[in-house]
Amino acid sequence: MEQGGIIAPEARPSPWGLPAKPVNQCSLAEVMSEELAKELQLEEERNVLPEEVLADEGAFLTSENIDTSSDAVLAQMLQMQFDKEFDAQLRREEKKFNGDSKVSISFENYRKVHPSEDSDSSEDDEVDWQDTRHDPYKADKPTTTPKKGFIGKGKDITTKHDEVVCGRKNTARMENFVPEFQVGDGIGMDLKLSNQVFNVLKQHSISEQRKSARVHDKKEVSTAEKVVDPKTRLLLYKMVNAGVLETINGCVSTGKESVVFHASGGSVEEQEVPAECAIKVFKTTLNEFKNRDKYIKDDYRFKDRFSKLNPRKIIRMWAEKEKHNLKRMEKAGIPCPEVVMLKKHVLVMSFIGKDQMPAPTLKEAKLGIEDSKAAYYQVLAVMKQLYDQCNLVHADLSEYNMLWHDGKVWLIDVSQSVEPTHPHGLEFLYRDCRNVSQFFQKCGVAETPNERELFNLVSGLNIASDNQVDFLAEIEALEKMNEDHVQNHAKKVATFQKDDDGPPRIYDE
Repeated sequence: MEQGGIIAPEARPSPWGLPAKPVNQCSLAEVMSEELAKELQLEEERNVLPEEVLADEGAFLTSENIDTSSDAVLAQMLQMQFDKEFDAQLRREEKKFNGDSKVSISFENYRKVHPSEDSDSSEDDEVDWQDTRHDPYKADKPTTTPKKGFIGKGKDITTKHDEVVCGRKNTARMENFVPEFQVGDGIGMDLKLSNQVFNVLKQHSISEQRKSARVHDKKEVSTAEKVVDPKTRLLLYKMVNAGVLETINGCVSTGKESVVFHASGGSVEEQEVPAECAIKVFKTTLNEFKNRDKYIKDDYRFKDRFSKLNPRKIIRMWAEKEKHNLKRMEKAGIPCPEVVMLKKHVLVMSFIGKDQMPAPTLKEAKLGIEDSKAAYYQVLAVMKQLYDQCNLVHADLSEYNMLWHDGKVWLIDVSQSVEPTHPHGLEFLYRDCRNVSQFFQKCGVAETPNERELFNLVSGLNIASDNQVDFLAEIEALEKMNEDHVQNHAKKVATFQKDDDGPPRIYDE
């Protein structure tokens, strides 16, 4: 009690904390009692073993349900009792190790596998490294690896890193490769692949799949000889749905750069569509255009838009260039196809022919002497008209690009045509004159001059050179002068537009 501020020893708190609770004492007879020991053991098992194990009374053999007269049976009972205590100890260790953690570690692989548990499992529960239900050599297959348990302390341990098990698993995983990758018959035999070999095969399978995808994509976005890609088909379908075309009948001709189809014209209110149309589809493959950029990169109409960084746009510019050239020729009255519509790389023109039969070329027409003479004079007039009035050079004029229809010569394929001021315009004109002169001389037209005379006749340039070398040298000198003149003129135009402070001028053809 508290007397004068002094705390009595009985009420004074202990500096060592609260005193321990008194322990219930028991006699020696109770300690030696088997009934008490059994109760303590059952209580301990209830805290550790799961309920399903405790509910299974026949999980372990006891003296109550089996005869214990044999020493072997007694040894088996002792072994089972040891296994039972060992499993209980494992569960205590597992519970102590995991604690309250959300991620638990299982000691199940260290549990002793009881024979009664193996006998209850069916064949369907066995997991083999491969499916051998239909294999006639199943009896020769290696035995399966036990799912859990090991013999001895650290001896004969089988894990997923085992060389044999890992090799068999790698062989079975080959089924996951792409179907195009042939893996052979290794899955049907006891084949063991190392990790190094499996990784090399897997990487090769992925590479082959990517290569196949690239080839497939390339086929999908490019036109073949007589087949168009899905994007081109969509453009044609839109033309049919819009009424510009009624039907697309079939392929008329194929070339290095394009495919020509025949189509029946439709009816559109804004413009008149011919009854028979020719659809020129420029091929979207770039192989044929790699060496053709010289026809367009120096053309002032497309020079600013030309870029090697966007090569696929060159194809659309190629189709656009043919459209402008045909418009210019049509305006001058030169026999050529009439432009109906241009959509990206698809050009719709009037069809030169009749009843789906294209007009023959001069090479195929096999004209007589009189028709050949008439054709020659027409070609001469067309070349001069093309040079003077249209300010163009065909640049690929030959008997293959001229059609004979209704007694007249029609010019086609003018996508490469350039102006005479082009850095190589006069060279292209000289080449056209040489092709025309050689063809009509072979046809027996005596009035046909040689290429130098025909060049002077068409261009109006009186180059007096008796041999071809000097003649070509004069042409190169004239081209150099034209190039300097064009560059000076372009600088003056740019300066004038800059001083004028107005919108940039677009010079039409």
